Amino acid sequence: MLKGKNIILGISGGIAAYKSLSLIRLFIKSGASVKVVITQNGLEFTTLTTLETLSRQKVYSETFSDDNDYTTEHVSLTDWGDIFIVAPATANIIGKYACGIADDALSTSLMAFNKQIVFAPSMNSKMYDNFAVQQNLEKLIKQGVKIIEPSSGFLACGYEGKGRMEEPENILHYIERFFSQSATLKGKKVLVTAGPTYESIDPVRYIGNHSTGVMGFEIAREFAERNADVTLVTGPVKIKESHPNIKRVDVTTAEQMYDKCVNFFPDVDIAVMAAAVADYTVENVCDSKIKKEDNVPELKLKPTKDILAEMGKMKKNNQFIAGFALETDNEQKNAKKKLQQKNLDMIVINSLKDKGAGFNSKTNKITILDNNNRVTRYDLKEKNIVASDVVDYISKSINK
Repeated sequence: MLKGKNIILGISGGIAAYKSLSLIRLFIKSGASVKVVITQNGLEFTTLTTLETLSRQKVYSETFSDDNDYTTEHVSLTDWGDIFIVAPATANIIGKYACGIADDALSTSLMAFNKQIVFAPSMNSKMYDNFAVQQNLEKLIKQGVKIIEPSSGFLACGYEGKGRMEEPENILHYIERFFSQSATLKGKKVLVTAGPTYESIDPVRYIGNHSTGVMGFEIAREFAERNADVTLVTGPVKIKESHPNIKRVDVTTAEQMYDKCVNFFPDVDIAVMAAAVADYTVENVCDSKIKKEDNVPELKLKPTKDILAEMGKMKKNNQFIAGFALETDNEQKNAKKKLQQKNLDMIVINSLKDKGAGFNSKTNKITILDNNNRVTRYDLKEKNIVASDVVDYISKSINK
């Protein structure tokens, strides 16, 4: 399953470092090549000789060492790797990477790596539950880092709770699944939209909505992590994106988003329209700021161009379009109507009635309706997991 893959295994200073030895053997047995990066604290739990014997590769443990092949070992190493797994990931290395600190072999290597990073946390349950660790994990997840959650059980410190690094066999299955998913979308061209649009009233005011763009960005990242080439057209959001497989295009208005999408769509295989595009724009935009003492202006609104409907007209047989429907009433009925009228292949429904779903939330609860009248309901989940569900559904649909 992992034949030909190059895996960088980061080991930080935790007792679970002994499990990393089994992980190296499992990766190699599955056909992968493994290079180890270890912290000085990690070497308190295992040895260079053991790691080099098992991996059959030199171990990178010092940023500056006469034994390094290059003075920029952290860069050349990361050019080699297809994926970077840190197991065990202690609170220290999680905090360093979340805060952009690079002061040893492992942290500098992580900073230079621009492909998929996976952390398998391992620590005392009280440390794992600490607000700082949880905030750092949340920060990493938002930046696309995958977290293999620790399991609960008896810990080396004598406590019983959540903090045990996941077993090597389960980590192996996770990595195999990652590469398996990646292969299904390799080379596919994908268009994703995200965020709100802002429709100007005057030079300082606008009509907008509460969309943060998180859902669309998570979907774009999920496609990118599966080796698709993604064009992300986004309205005004605060999210940063640096994945090498994502080309980001920023717009402000519905008109601008329409122009970009209609221009990009003919060349893509898949389009996922997750943006909350304004249905109306202001017809009589004021050239100067409306003053409070002026008469209250009467805003005249006109419909914006329907991006989904236009793309539905343009759609070729080999193209797949997924829309989104945020509803407050008659969710499935309204979504089905939208699906049929706009010539979509599937539609993702979420309801503002569901607690934890919709705008300004870390979670979402969705239902997928496709053009074969299949209805698939999902539980409330973190938005990055929801994105994985959406991309899984599309991947299976186009690879039947």
